[in-house]
Amino acid sequence: MKWLFCLRLQVDKIRGMKRYERQIILPEIGILGQLKLAEAKVLIIGAGGLGCPVLQNLAAAGMGTIGIVDGDVVEETNLHRQYLYALNDCGRKKVDVACEVIANQNPEIKIIPYADYFTKENAPEISSDYQIIVDCTDSISARYLINDVAVANEIPMVYASVHKFEGQLSVFNYKNGPTYRCLFPENEILETVANCNNSGVLGVLPNILGAMQANEVLKIVLNFGEVLSGSLYLYNSLDNSAQTIEIQKNKLNK
Repeated sequence: MKWLFCLRLQVDKIRGMKRYERQIILPEIGILGQLKLAEAKVLIIGAGGLGCPVLQNLAAAGMGTIGIVDGDVVEETNLHRQYLYALNDCGRKKVDVACEVIANQNPEIKIIPYADYFTKENAPEISSDYQIIVDCTDSISARYLINDVAVANEIPMVYASVHKFEGQLSVFNYKNGPTYRCLFPENEILETVANCNNSGVLGVLPNILGAMQANEVLKIVLNFGEVLSGSLYLYNSLDNSAQTIEIQKNKLNK
């Protein structure tokens, strides 16, 4: 019975347990799975179109500690796709607003804001205490940095990007699987690829892909389903078509 007593002590750590009832009744999760979520630490890079749904979904699921990195402020052009923010938030730091909204959504989890951009100088210190890193940026150079940090820390990188009506998703460096550099070897030409700031994006699209990123994070933490490692998922919102492309590991491109 000692194990039962220890479990009871652990369960008591999850305040607001009732909010997770519909999740806990899933055999693949249960109380032990919810405890895993409560103890997990995930770092989200970017609080924009992808970062907002990732943050909202992980907070709702009971992810214990979420770090969020973004040095940007809310602008009116963000509002059609970044649902954490409202018109009166314009001009404020995104991480400050995000912390307030999430604290109201789920006060039982811990949100750690980093009101700065993710750089070579601060990346090692910021990322050192997390077990998963989620790429929600729209900068290719930032993705290479996130990849390299994930490889150095031996943690997975959950990746997504969106462009106009299309999105892509993958998990890199999962159990020594392919990395971002295996798919996209560093190339100056890639830096000229357009992003949503200058080419546009359908507002619902980053929310679809962001929810998918959150799903991959949950699968990694809870160790169920098939993590999207070694594959690139491509989604077209115009006709709801999807395809998956295999990614080969290249030891020369870590």
